[in-house]
Amino acid sequence: MSGINDYIDSEVKGNDVVLFMKGTPGFPQCGFSGQVVQILDYIGADYKGVDVLTSAELRQGIKEYSNWPTIPQLYVKGEFVGGCDIIREMFQAGELQTFLAEKGVSVKAPA
Repeated sequence: MSGINDYIDSEVKGNDVVLFMKGTPGFPQCGFSGQVVQILDYIGADYKGVDVLTSAELRQGIKEYSNWPTIPQLYVKGEFVGGCDIIREMFQAGELQTFLAEKGVSVKAPA
């Protein structure tokens, strides 16, 4: 199991913004993953999508890594931010853009 944990850890720490999701940013395989992709694309955040459907070990591993039961999961600068509901609420409140900017992640100017 440590192999998958190391992989998750390196993805989380090696990328400013990582979305563990079902499917890929170009082809999300679930509505919740798709919503987070739309939000990140809308605000113009650069992020890496990691498809958890490629491996059952990865799917289970990410839940244990974050202590969070659902996917998608968004990490910014090595920190777990949340799943679809949290990201959507932050976005609707205008907090997501501010949060990313504070973390040094470039986003498009808010609409």
